[in-house]
Amino acid sequence: MSGKIGAVLVAGSGIGGMQAALDLAESGFKVYLVEEGPAIGGTMAQLDKTFPTNDCAMCTLAPRLVDCGRHPNIEKLTYSELVSLEGQPGHFQARVKRKPRYVDPAKCTGCGECSAACLVRNRAYFEPAEAEPLELEPDQRAEVERILQQYGAQRASILPVLQDINALYHWLPPGAVRRVSEAVGLPLARVLRIASFYNMFSFEPRGRHVITLCDGTACHVRGSSRLVDTVKQELGIDPGQTSSDRLFTLEVVNCLGACALAPVAVIDGVTHGKVTPSKLSQRLDQLRQAEPVEAAAAHAAV
Repeated sequence: MSGKIGAVLVAGSGIGGMQAALDLAESGFKVYLVEEGPAIGGTMAQLDKTFPTNDCAMCTLAPRLVDCGRHPNIEKLTYSELVSLEGQPGHFQARVKRKPRYVDPAKCTGCGECSAACLVRNRAYFEPAEAEPLELEPDQRAEVERILQQYGAQRASILPVLQDINALYHWLPPGAVRRVSEAVGLPLARVLRIASFYNMFSFEPRGRHVITLCDGTACHVRGSSRLVDTVKQELGIDPGQTSSDRLFTLEVVNCLGACALAPVAVIDGVTHGKVTPSKLSQRLDQLRQAEPVEAAAAHAAV
């Protein structure tokens, strides 16, 4: 069977562009898949779930990525831009501008390490800034030093160190993060990049009690919005906010992985299933009533 005459250009390599390229390639056309970014795939990989089936985004995207990558009729023009398109149906002429790349695309794995060793002719020089003060209270510094001594000031221990600091203060104080950076010998930017990758860490002060409500499909149809309204009325805070007394923080997420127990709430790490507004209100009252006792006990221990 002879191949089709001519070629097809597909602009954009998102999920729609990849599927169009695959359909055309399977029909026998030569396909040029043009993408302005360094890699195909678009932004779908950033999604957690896809509507309406609630399937994993990568489960939908990955097979098409593989098929586009190895199909003999698809030529990928990444880091490229469609400059002009002239002609008439059946006989177009396209001009594509390809941006320079300083790596071999055949060997690139997308690790991003090349950005640290990018070849440039001139490097701007800035006077090194003076180190900022740690802004740590004496007792806070003592606690951070204790945690560092417990795990050892080494790069392999950075995650447990940050976890203990986050659990102790309910967030990562800037001074503590800088002290960890100095102790383990990593640039502050690298430590912040590690910490910002995990949503268990917070760079804003959070309450002693964190309330996480699921608003996924299963929970939403079973009344999770009423739970959010209950917290708003009881505590006067919106999702992502912390109460003025620093006792409660409200978080709303898309999935907690317990759809059979919908609606689901996680309070201080404990999962509560089939939650109703009245049950949630009672739990909030219990936490408020227990708080003075805990504070008194902590004062007595001191």
